[in-house]
Amino acid sequence: MNPYISLLILVVYFGMLITVSIFTSRGADTNTFFTANRQSPWYLVAFGMIGTSLSGVTFVSVPGAVANIQFSYFQVVIGYILGYFVIGTVLMPLYYRLNLISIYSYLEQRFGFWSYKTGSGFFLLSRTVGSAVRLYVAAQVLQLALFKPLGVPFEVAVAITIFLIWIYTFKGGVKTIIVTDTLQTFFLITAVVLTIVLVSSELNLNSVGDIWTTVQKSGYSQIFYWDTNDPKNFFKQFFAGVFIAIVMTGLDQDLMQKNLTCKNIGEAQKNMFWFVVVLVIVNFLFLSLGALLYVYAEAQGIPATAKTDDFYPMLALNHLGLVVGITFLLGITAATYASSDSALTALTTAFCIDFMNIEKQPEEKRSSIKFWVHVGFSVIFYLVILIFNRMNNKEVITAVFDLAGYTYGPLLGLFAFGAFLKRPVKDRFVPFVCILAPILTYIINDHSAEWFNGYKFGFERLIINGLITFIGLWLLHDREGKRYVPQA
Repeated sequence: MNPYISLLILVVYFGMLITVSIFTSRGADTNTFFTANRQSPWYLVAFGMIGTSLSGVTFVSVPGAVANIQFSYFQVVIGYILGYFVIGTVLMPLYYRLNLISIYSYLEQRFGFWSYKTGSGFFLLSRTVGSAVRLYVAAQVLQLALFKPLGVPFEVAVAITIFLIWIYTFKGGVKTIIVTDTLQTFFLITAVVLTIVLVSSELNLNSVGDIWTTVQKSGYSQIFYWDTNDPKNFFKQFFAGVFIAIVMTGLDQDLMQKNLTCKNIGEAQKNMFWFVVVLVIVNFLFLSLGALLYVYAEAQGIPATAKTDDFYPMLALNHLGLVVGITFLLGITAATYASSDSALTALTTAFCIDFMNIEKQPEEKRSSIKFWVHVGFSVIFYLVILIFNRMNNKEVITAVFDLAGYTYGPLLGLFAFGAFLKRPVKDRFVPFVCILAPILTYIINDHSAEWFNGYKFGFERLIINGLITFIGLWLLHDREGKRYVPQA
């Protein structure tokens, strides 16, 4: 694709986002940045969360992975449904009842100071590393399609894109993101649907029935796997989906910050219900797109790429024509920046509330702190991405991304213990338990085949991690402490 067309797409795209930010940030203060004054329409929140939950990595990985795992990923998506039910009926009512801005402040009410700081610290580490990795992977695609042909170094390209994210989020914060993520979700879904339509046209498929028949006959459409030794086993994948949804949405400031901008718990729960419906449909579309892409490549004699993540970009940018190329760039840009902009805002919010005590400051001081924290996390994003680029090693980057997943286990254990038990704990020892739990989980995972007759852990690591944290908190029983009494 002509790089100047790609550049025009990017300029128009960010121009639109910045225009939206100008209108949404009028009269904005720090309350607007953190909570959108709790006036967000539930339907905008629900639709926009799709783009946040589907990163640029997902955009290229799910279609490409169909070659190896078929539609088994949909078992994880089915698990999401139960996970989001738990979020909507257990966690969200708790957050609204306590009128939280940062969800981790609940841990201070439930356990104490050290638990609170530990929980927020684990989120900051998880989201900083995870979001930087996602942005790095997508930036590599944009570098290949746009910046490299124009002679722009990777370091400069990343600096430009992060600066543009900062520009349209620094004032309006989550209020701006509610609207921009809605637009970006629209582009993402449009990209998937339009690519399916155009690829189907190339394959002479003239109806939805023809498309589905082709997908079914492709050999890629198997969803359910029941062999207990298969990593794709239904129960492993299903419960993975349940707990991934709970921890990476319900215990993540990034996703929950949007939910907490709704007017009341009723609208927030309505938002969660429709979000799940759309998310399931969109994931099925991604899987169907993957099957169609492989059918098309086989029909055209196009060899698959060595890495499945490269398959969709390769076809979109080199084989499927200008319209699909433009659609792909819009889609991956939307997916990437919908997750990155909200992560930047959530990190700023968590640090300001949990570590800077911004709520106790006058508005002028609050605004100054928020501004510099926002700048600081933008710089951290940039530096982490440059480190990944210097590594230039996919295995190392995958390991770092995988390691970030371990940090959600202590959050799962903390919130589960706090929500279901009223038992007081010795707060000052909680950080040691939360650090020890991921280490023990890593050791168990590393020796799982040796210790458990060849069994290898996958997503179950998250559950084990949370369980170890839960047991550790149980052992920290404070006999002199008062049992927790929830606020009305």
